[in-house]
Amino acid sequence: MTNLACAIVRQRRWIALGWLAVGLLLLPFAPQVASRLEVGTAATEKSEAVRVDEILANRFVAMSSTRLVLVATGIPAPDTDDGKKVLHRIVDKVEEIASVADVLSYLNASDRAFVSADGTFMVVGLAAGTRRMDEIVLGLRRATRLMESELRAKYRTAELAWTGAAAFDYDVRMTSATDAAEVERRVLPLTLALLFIVFGSLVAALCPVVIGGVAVGLSLGAAALISPYWSMSILLLNIVSMVGLGIGIDYSLLMLSRFREELSSGVPAETAAVVALGSAGHTIVLAGSAVGIGFAGMLVVPATELRSIATGGLLVVGFSVLLATTLLPGLLTWLGPRVETGRLWRASTARQPSRRWQKWGRWVAAHPLRVLIVIGIPLAALAWQARYISTDIPSGSWLPARMESTRGAVALQRMGQSGVVQTIRVIVTLPTSHAANTAAGWSAIAKLSRAFERDPRIARVVSLPLLMNLDAVKAIQAAGLPTTMLDSYVSRDGQFVLIELIPQEAVSAGALMRYVRELRTMDAADRSGLANARIQVGGLPAHNADYQDAIGGSAANVILLIVACTFVALLIGFRSLVGALKAIMLNILSVAAAMGAAVLVFQDGYGADLLGVAHPLDGLFPAVPIIVFCVVFGLSMDYEVFLLSRVEEGVRRGMSNDDALVDGLTRTAGVITSAALVMIVVFAGFSLGDFLIIKILGFSLAVAVLIDATLVRLAIGPALLQLGGRWNWWPGMR
Repeated sequence: MTNLACAIVRQRRWIALGWLAVGLLLLPFAPQVASRLEVGTAATEKSEAVRVDEILANRFVAMSSTRLVLVATGIPAPDTDDGKKVLHRIVDKVEEIASVADVLSYLNASDRAFVSADGTFMVVGLAAGTRRMDEIVLGLRRATRLMESELRAKYRTAELAWTGAAAFDYDVRMTSATDAAEVERRVLPLTLALLFIVFGSLVAALCPVVIGGVAVGLSLGAAALISPYWSMSILLLNIVSMVGLGIGIDYSLLMLSRFREELSSGVPAETAAVVALGSAGHTIVLAGSAVGIGFAGMLVVPATELRSIATGGLLVVGFSVLLATTLLPGLLTWLGPRVETGRLWRASTARQPSRRWQKWGRWVAAHPLRVLIVIGIPLAALAWQARYISTDIPSGSWLPARMESTRGAVALQRMGQSGVVQTIRVIVTLPTSHAANTAAGWSAIAKLSRAFERDPRIARVVSLPLLMNLDAVKAIQAAGLPTTMLDSYVSRDGQFVLIELIPQEAVSAGALMRYVRELRTMDAADRSGLANARIQVGGLPAHNADYQDAIGGSAANVILLIVACTFVALLIGFRSLVGALKAIMLNILSVAAAMGAAVLVFQDGYGADLLGVAHPLDGLFPAVPIIVFCVVFGLSMDYEVFLLSRVEEGVRRGMSNDDALVDGLTRTAGVITSAALVMIVVFAGFSLGDFLIIKILGFSLAVAVLIDATLVRLAIGPALLQLGGRWNWWPGMR
């Protein structure tokens, strides 16, 4: 490690030029990342809901697999003369838009569900094409804004709002990028101020912030470049900013602290950089490996959203480690004593250990059992609350209110029709000899439709037999059914039939996911009276159910993989079986305590209003627990590595276990608390944003770091080290 450190510091000019080239290649793409990332990618690969979308797109003539809802408020009800005229104008304009395939409204359905004193809505099917969905949504909104301006000449409160999955996706993309930028603007000045307090010097405070910012920028640029070849979710943007700022600054802070420590002893800047890199570099690489393992574990889950988070996390961890161990040592060598420029007061270094931390270290070494009882029991009680976590999607409107899609959804809710965007789409596959136009096929669809109608969770069932109120196919010709209606609900060959289930208003997203699973276990042949008939279930609730199942089904494998890989990495890094096992157990405790705190705040409602959550939630999203585990498990390891590395140094220098523990705790406690404070500020900044899932993640990560860097690493961990004695280093040192 010393030889490598010497080579890196001596070749600092070439390394800096190399990083300059990388920056010129990647940084120009960073501003484009929001437009290149995907949205609505929670659907799992090759899931049943995805197959239903493919059948609708490929086998049906007039049925679009992608639908939006246009909500018109502030206009007369559609069952009045004025309302019909206005609705005709809107529908005619919408049908002129090239990307629109079909429009279902009160004009062609005559369904009272479209009638409300507040206005009406229409379901718009989108034509399959090569254009990106966000471009289509933007085009639709441009067209309706012109219509809205015309309507307001007569109806002052008229509003046209697009909602539905694709509209939500577009809004999430734009709002997510804006929120990430706003959080960074809030967090960076606070972080700089904290580092200034820690180091007492403006230049020293700027170094970690610059390295962290560059790591985020390079990661976003790299993500934008690889996005055409590896589908990635917009959630990557927030994760890279959140985690990148935290660990990028943390790793740089550790390197800078060690450099200042050596510089204060009077050695030349180049020597100080070599020593700092030789010791802190090993710690940073090991800590980064632990975080990287956590993110890599998410690649096992067959869901684009989690795999994109994993990709973003691996990118930002890799860049943070490389920048802190290759570019930063050279910059510090060039700065030398000028790293203290802008000093207003003399900050302590590890060569001037804090007497308070020294006193605390000796007290922990003298009373390890008391520490474990006093701190361990309350922490275990908090971790116990994690048992009650719900991975359902929260009910109600939890997206930012300023989004147009949210306003449309709220308007639908006032009309009592919010279930429209939660429609369950059931594809019935009929035997070849009993297509939809046969008596047996038609009767089977009618029986299934009537069975779905009897379920109290369903408000309305839309199918050909119910639309025509005909249970017998022989009357189909006399009914004069429009060709477009027939093509919307029956495939070209008559083998596939669509039945749409619109849920009741009061049914939660979690209940709908459970209903989807019930439907999939239903005996379609028995219910329809037609042998070999089977069903496939799609729609938004089905996508959510598949996503939840994919995560739940992979969770155990992900946890085992991360724990095993982290254990091996620590075993190699410290050559200590006991140390690796202890670190794993403490990490699990930190993760469980963080999730327990999230349950108390967001599900039970204790203090939720302080974070802008008006009422307790009935679910914390399927992805939150596994994301928190993967990220926290790696981040928690950072502080364990910081402490254990320093204690190990003392033991290798011949110190007793007691003295090495006190020395290691004294010299790293300040760095750990400073680094943790930076991370807490970063994560807390994201917990104050508008996106609920990012809010929950930010809160959980902030709490995890707070607990881990104080109660766990500075109290419980040292107490266990004291009790372990020489066994802490078995079999590496005897």
